[in-house]
Amino acid sequence: MRHNSPGNHLLAKSFGRAFNTPPMPTYKKNFVFAAACLGMLLFGIVFLSLGSVVNMLAKRFSLDDNHIGTLTVLLPGGILSGSLIFGPIVDRFGYKWLLIICSLMVLAALEGIAFAHEKIWVQFFILLIGFGGGMLNGATNALVADVSAGERGAKLSLLGVFFGIGALGMPGLLGLLSKHFSQESIVAGIGIFIILPVIYFLLIQYPPPKQANGSSLRESFALLKEPMLLSIGVILAFQSGMEGMSNDWMTRYFSKVLHATDQHSLYALTALVAAMTGTRLLLGGLLKKICAHRVLFFSIGLSAAGALVLMSGTNYSMALLGVILIGIGLSAGFPVMLGYIGDFYSNNSGTAFSIVFVIALTGNMAINKLMGRIAQEHGIAQYTKVLLGCLACFAILLSLVLKQLRKTNSKTKTQNEQRRETMA
Repeated sequence: MRHNSPGNHLLAKSFGRAFNTPPMPTYKKNFVFAAACLGMLLFGIVFLSLGSVVNMLAKRFSLDDNHIGTLTVLLPGGILSGSLIFGPIVDRFGYKWLLIICSLMVLAALEGIAFAHEKIWVQFFILLIGFGGGMLNGATNALVADVSAGERGAKLSLLGVFFGIGALGMPGLLGLLSKHFSQESIVAGIGIFIILPVIYFLLIQYPPPKQANGSSLRESFALLKEPMLLSIGVILAFQSGMEGMSNDWMTRYFSKVLHATDQHSLYALTALVAAMTGTRLLLGGLLKKICAHRVLFFSIGLSAAGALVLMSGTNYSMALLGVILIGIGLSAGFPVMLGYIGDFYSNNSGTAFSIVFVIALTGNMAINKLMGRIAQEHGIAQYTKVLLGCLACFAILLSLVLKQLRKTNSKTKTQNEQRRETMA
């Protein structure tokens, strides 16, 4: 890093060596954290929305695989677009109205998906729900980072629990209530539920915008030249790719390799998401007691062990154990790395989060595309080998980033000691 880069000052601040005392907040941290959790729950609903309703849409419009493939591109495309623009918005204007407007986008999209009678409108609503959800995802993570100094990793882990609740809730409610109501009515009812979070978002106070006068916009985009930020973004590209690959290909792996029924394949996917969600709940306390980088390396080992168990699993029970280990291992990557970003770039956290989410989502799509080609040419059984390769890349990059972090921290400590000696 350059000596005068914005990242260096922020690194010093993140390790408790800031020279200015921040003003007392006029907002209540617990209320703000609750708002972020509600927004992340909505993103969980968004993330699983298409997978939950695709069969309903296929029947309504007689969609073939090609048309369904178009929808599967629109959702991540919308999420990527939302992730690209939310950061400068929250740094410049704050969080309140972005949370409200994006929640209303998700509400409108769910109602549209439930009742639209033309394919072009369904495509629009899938894009809209992705766009609103992408901004909600980034904004809620940045908001928690802003109000959780000193415990960002732990709080971001708890935030991730609500993603899991939303992700499990959408297909869960459809499965539970579909015997009594039409799927269209259930989707519309979930949309109406979003009015409650919107009311809550309206009632509470939020942290003020960090760049309200717009004078540091150039400085914000200068973050694109920060090696530390870009390195963490690449790490999260592998993390996002592993999560996306596991979510998208796990049921097919169980179906093709283990010859499991559709029901048992879905159980495996549910076990993966549940393991990640439950572990993030535990990480909220664990990261307050154990160094974050130790948790990360242990998590990498657990995921690798899970991949090996899954690879060698000759029966459903052993394979399910492998899936659970993979889910536990993948749970720490995002909370810990986003916590580092919140520490390093607190003055431009929204823009910093935007950059890394765009890199992460790009990695997600690239790794999933690579997995598709490998599966086509060599079989879906190669999933475990691809996962192990991604874990190896993750570990190497993490080691390099931590080395740079220690070097920068040591330099900051020396500079602070020299300042104190000069002042004395």
